[in-house]
Amino acid sequence: MSRIGKKIIELPKGVTLAVGGDNTVTVKGPKGELKQQIDRDITISVNESVVELKRPTDQIRHRAMHGLYRALVNNLVNGVTNGYKKELELVGVGFKAANQGNILDLSLGYSHNIIFEVPKELKVSTTQEKGDNPRIFLEGIDKQLLGQVAAKIRGLRKPEPYKGKGVKYKDEYIRRKAGKAAGK
Repeated sequence: MSRIGKKIIELPKGVTLAVGGDNTVTVKGPKGELKQQIDRDITISVNESVVELKRPTDQIRHRAMHGLYRALVNNLVNGVTNGYKKELELVGVGFKAANQGNILDLSLGYSHNIIFEVPKELKVSTTQEKGDNPRIFLEGIDKQLLGQVAAKIRGLRKPEPYKGKGVKYKDEYIRRKAGKAAGK
C-alpha cells in the first residue's frame, strides 16, 4: 500500500472540499478556490473534516496514481489555508529587480532589461537593500503555478558554478568549481 496515498487529509476549519461528477476536486478556503482533475479510477471519500483517497487494485499504475493524487489534493488544501511562498536572489554585480504590479523588470547583465509578466494569480514583490543581493518574493495559493513561474525566472540567468552569478532560490546551494590552474 502506498505510504503517502493511505494517509488521510484533515480539512482545517473554513475549508470545504467537493467532488464533481467528472472527478474534479474543488477546494474552497479563506485564501481562495482551487480545482484539480483526478484520475477516474481513484475514489475520494469525504467524511466531515477527513478526506481519504482509495485505489481499486494493486496495479502499478493505480499505486502510482494513488500517492500522486493524494499529494495534489493535500497541496490544494494547504494552498487555500496557508498559501505558498518562494524567494529568489539575484547574485551578480549590477543585477537589479523592480516590479510595478505584476510586471517584473530584471537587469541580469544582458544588453537589455528583461520584462517578465507574472500571472495575476500570484503576488510579486522585490527588495533591494544596500549591501545585500536583490530579492524577488513570489506568493500564491497554487503550488504548481508558483514553482513554474519561479523556475522560469531562475531560467533567465541560471547560477553558474565558477563565480556563482545568476538567479537562484534563497535556500539553494551552488556547487562551486575551481577555475583554471595557474601556468608556470
